[in-house]
This record gives sequence, C-alpha cells and structure tokens, in this order.
Amino acid sequence: MTLGSHPILTCDETRALEARLFGGDEDKEWAAMQRAGRAIGTSTLRDFAEIGGFPAQGRVLVLVGKGHNGGDALIAAQAVLERFPEARVEVVFVFGERALRPLAARAWRECVHGLGARVARRDEPSGAYALGLDGVFGFQFRAPAEARVVALFEQVNALPIRLRAAVDLPSAGLFRADFTYATGSVKTRVVDEYAAVAGRVRYLDLGFFGVGGHVPVPACENRVLRSVVLAPLAALRDSSADKRSYGHVFVVGGSRSYPGAVLMAVLAALRSGVGLVTAFVPESLVAAFAAQAPEAMWVGWPETAQGGLALEGQYLITARIGRATSLVIGPGLGREKETLALVRDLVATAAVPLVIDADALQPDIVQAGDAARILTPHAGEWARIAEAPHANAVLVRKGPVTCVSQGEKAYRSFFGGPVLARGGSGDILAGLVGGLLAQTPGNPLLAAARGVVWHGMAADALARARGQTAVMTTQVLDFLGVALREFGHEQ
Repeated sequence: MTLGSHPILTCDETRALEARLFGGDEDKEWAAMQRAGRAIGTSTLRDFAEIGGFPAQGRVLVLVGKGHNGGDALIAAQAVLERFPEARVEVVFVFGERALRPLAARAWRECVHGLGARVARRDEPSGAYALGLDGVFGFQFRAPAEARVVALFEQVNALPIRLRAAVDLPSAGLFRADFTYATGSVKTRVVDEYAAVAGRVRYLDLGFFGVGGHVPVPACENRVLRSVVLAPLAALRDSSADKRSYGHVFVVGGSRSYPGAVLMAVLAALRSGVGLVTAFVPESLVAAFAAQAPEAMWVGWPETAQGGLALEGQYLITARIGRATSLVIGPGLGREKETLALVRDLVATAAVPLVIDADALQPDIVQAGDAARILTPHAGEWARIAEAPHANAVLVRKGPVTCVSQGEKAYRSFFGGPVLARGGSGDILAGLVGGLLAQTPGNPLLAAARGVVWHGMAADALARARGQTAVMTTQVLDFLGVALREFGHEQ
C-alpha cells in the first residue's frame, strides 16, 4: 500500500530519476526549474503567514551556487517580488557569476530582465532581511566545503533574517533553515544527515510520479505522505447515508487527575466524520462533559478512590462492544495499578481495532490480545514500549516529523509544526485517528495516515491564521474543516 505517498530517494535514486525524466534535454530541465522556483516562491509566502506575512518592502537575500538549486532560488525570489513591487532582491554568487551553469545563468538573466533595478549583486550579505534563500549546494554535494564558503554560511546564519528557506537541502548542512522546500522528490539527506538544520520540510510535488506524471512511483520503503490521502474526506458524502454508515467509536479514558485529555479525544472524534461516539469516563465527570459535548453518548464508569476507572465497571463496555467499530483507549487514564489492569483486560479481549494512547502504552498492554491496533507514542512513550512489538500494530511515532509505520514500510508526514508542541495535541490525534478507524476498521494503516496528515494540515492552517504562539491546542479542532476545504492547495 502506498497511500498516495511518494518515495524518499537516495542521491543515486534521484540521479536515476532525473535521467529518466529529462535525459539531458535542457528544455525539459528548464520547464522543471520554472515549476520548482515558482512553487518555492508561492510556498514561502504561504509560510510567511505564520509570522504575519511577507513585509511589503522586504529585502530578499539569495545565495546562488553553480547549478539548478541556484536557478530555483532566483526564480523563487522573482515570484516573491512579482507579488510585492516594493521589495528588493540581493544576490550573492558564492562561486562567481561566471561559474553559473547554463540554466542557472538563464534564470539570472530572466531575473534581471524581470526585476530591473529591484535586483542587485552583492559580494557579501549585510543587514536585516525578510527572506533568505539558500540555493548553493544540491543533493550531489560532496564534503568538505571550502573554508570561505563555511565562513559565508556562518555569517549568513548570524544575520537577522525573518524566514530562512533552503532549496531541496540546506547547503552542505551549513545553512540553518526554518523551512526546506523539497522540489520534485524528497531526498534522504533531508530526513537524516541534515535533519537538525533543515527546519520544517515542505514537499513540493512537481508531478514527476504516478498518474499524470512521467515515471511510476517506485516501491521504496521510506515514503512521504501527501495530502491526497484525504481525498475521500474532502469529497461529497453519500446522500443516502445515515449515522450508522460512518462507524461507531468507543473512547475509554479520563480520571480526576487528568480530565481534559479524554474530553479533547472525544471532541476530536466528533470532528472526524464518524457517525457515533460513545465515551466511557469516570462517573464524576459525565455531567460536565455532556454539557460541553452533547453529541457524544457519555457513560459514567465506577471510580477508584483516586478517581480512575475501576475494574468493576468492565461490564459497561462488555455489554455494548458489539455496537463499536473501533476503540480508543488511554487519554487521561493515569497509572493506577487497578486501572492499568482493567485496560490490559480490555485490550486482551477486544474484538474491534484499537487506538492505544498515552498511559495505556505499557509493554504488557500493547502486547495483549490479537485485535489490530494503532499505537501513538511520543518519544518518551516509545522508549517504554520499543521492545514490545505486536504483529498487528501500526505505529505512529509522534514528533516534529511524525512517522507512520507498519512492518518495514515507513511514511513520514511533514505537515504540522511547533504549534503542535503543546499538551493535548496527542489526545486530539488519538481521537481523530480513532474516529477515522471506525470508518475504515479493516485498514488501520490508512486511518493512521489520514489522521496524522489531517491533524498536521489543521495545525498549519491554525498557525497561518493565528500564529504559532498565542493559540490553544483545542483550536486545532476548528481548523480540521478548513484543512479539508483547502485540500488540493497543500502538497
């Protein structure tokens, strides 16, 4: 299963791809450079929205090497200035103008022709810039860089630049990017060797693969998720459907110590498109929660002395489980021994696919039973369960780049960003994935991939609308619909 994803390619695989695509034909390469540069320009302005937008009179610094990355950067800068007529571009040719390869030289001539006095050459950068574009080294770079080039990047990294963008890869791992725009394909270096300086990666699909593209999608094990995985959710729904057509998710969680987590999971499940949501929470929480989310069916569970879920309440879910198509278990549970013993029993006997999250991510729990399951650990939880594999598990490893994996195949999502670095983000993801799993119970991998992409796209939309700082985790919920309405604009 590829989930509409594209491969993450090694340098050798990238060279082979470009040879098949272009075959040394400069007209084809020039057309691809135009698409890449303009896509970078458009995406850069879109990402500027997270910090208030590109300033009307902003200065743009472009670092140009010898080859195609420099051409891409010049075209991107021209695209930005076409939108902002009072802005200016300063270009530093790191190896001199005469070293430009033919297509990069062509991009420079067109930039000068299109921008006139608004573009200028500089021997070295100075002052403050709105945007810094790194187009020096591409994927074929071989270390080491010259000492003077290292010094230049150190100088650039020290400058006040509001947004730093790298073309394809941060050059030689020296440029410190806020965003890296991977054009045409994602290269392995950006997710491993250069990950620490790449910032947030944006994959700009130029149509190289698959239907309508030039070459088949290779069956690589390491892949990047695309927004196309959400296509069915963004489409019109069946006019003859009723609530039973879209599944029934059960959510089990909560405690007096952590009441908010399960509420956030339920709110997310309600936004997932699922037909029915039933929540099993400590009985002392039901009245308040039902007032906040009357769309869910709230079942009060007997409590331990500390306010967790007591073993004696197991009959509540046993009597109803035949109605469920998925089960989410974990948000806000706490770690009482009695509660964890209850959860172990529920997982061991589950007859529907599961999402196991938060404190339910314990080695003996994730290994229990035979039902298909999605595990959603952050780094600390992963350290706890890494040695507890389960044959039917889909793994969602949350982080700056969330990875969805099953067996040897791994799918990375580059959607989302620091706006998700808040308590509760994982609870919302668990509820969202659980609701999607209820709609596709036979395909946990698809449900996990859709949830991760949708969650990330909503976070991106929130950051563009409200910024990254003065927001709350639950505001992501309000942008799930926005993300679907924007479907097709994200790549």
